[in-house]
Amino acid sequence: PVPLETGSSLVVLGTLQESSAPGQDYELSVPSWSSVSLVGAAPGYPLAKKRHTLEYLRSLPHLRMRTNTLASVARARSSASLAVHGYFGGRGFLSVHTPLLTSSDCEGAGEVFGVDTDLFGTDVGLTVSGQLAAEVAATSVGACYTFGPTFRAENSNTRKHLCEFWMVEPEIPFCDAAGAMDSCEGMVKHVVGKVWEERGDDMRFFTKFYDKGLEEKKDMILEKEFRRVSYTEAVEAVQEEVKKDPSKWQYPDLKWGDDLQTEHERFIAEVLSSGVPTFVYDWPMSIKPFYMKCNPDGRTVAAFDLLVPEIGELAGGSQREDDYDTLISRMEGMDLKEYEWYTDLRKYGTVPHSGYGVGFERLVGYLTGMENIRDVNAFPRVPGSADL
Repeated sequence: PVPLETGSSLVVLGTLQESSAPGQDYELSVPSWSSVSLVGAAPGYPLAKKRHTLEYLRSLPHLRMRTNTLASVARARSSASLAVHGYFGGRGFLSVHTPLLTSSDCEGAGEVFGVDTDLFGTDVGLTVSGQLAAEVAATSVGACYTFGPTFRAENSNTRKHLCEFWMVEPEIPFCDAAGAMDSCEGMVKHVVGKVWEERGDDMRFFTKFYDKGLEEKKDMILEKEFRRVSYTEAVEAVQEEVKKDPSKWQYPDLKWGDDLQTEHERFIAEVLSSGVPTFVYDWPMSIKPFYMKCNPDGRTVAAFDLLVPEIGELAGGSQREDDYDTLISRMEGMDLKEYEWYTDLRKYGTVPHSGYGVGFERLVGYLTGMENIRDVNAFPRVPGSADL
């Protein structure tokens, strides 16, 4: 017999045949030990044949994909990625590759990783979003999407933040915020349906070990229409709930004009909407970026966030401001010369257009039931850790 240790690699020659044993469809019939060859021993293999904590597995990024959980995540993520391309490609969207090195801070939050080089003659950083570049394509060749890595220099160690993560960002000409919400809902439904269709065994594995209600969640996503509530309605609902017992809330003093905290988002998605994914739209202008379309009321913008249970914000989008003068006024205090190319898109034959961004890791975590975003990215970059 070949001496075996956990983690060893073998070459086995035999006949694949149907199995009568319970729990398996096929078995490999091997005539003798001479048909088994050890090709890679694993002395001292650090993954014993038992269930390890996800926290421990994060300390072994080069080996953890060999476990059932991380292998299932990898397969589900692969199918989800292909489903994103299938959704947009099947609807005539062009796939656009936007730059990772950029001189623009799309969100204006200052959370850009700077790149230390004099090659470009200007300050350059890693992109926080491909949106602004995608608008160039959308106003030139039509509906498009970009799907790639983005970066945030945010010192956050929560279970839903990474310093490097992937974003799905479509831009749609001749489309308002309502149309963008329709597209976002359709994309989420498509991805969830495809992953369950292609990776049913893996999804049942997640259901068994991580989220007993995963299949019911899938049915709800596919069968129910996503809810839509205005920001004002959402704030009022939270305020009414807080009155019942303010001590249960970390942020009980929510008022109109404040950004929603995760506990507010989860209340809206999990309680107010009974678990149905919910779009919150028409946000205060003061807390949203300069490029979002001003509403006629003069104090809100045509923006939306998609909130889901357990995660909070899954996606965010808006109609883009297409009026040149209004956009210039919203950019007060910014370097207009640096963004001249962007304002030119409004100056020369602009069209109404909208778009949104979906955090891909959050989407994979939502559909698999994995609670920590570090477990749906094979090589997570977080403060204090950039292994491999």
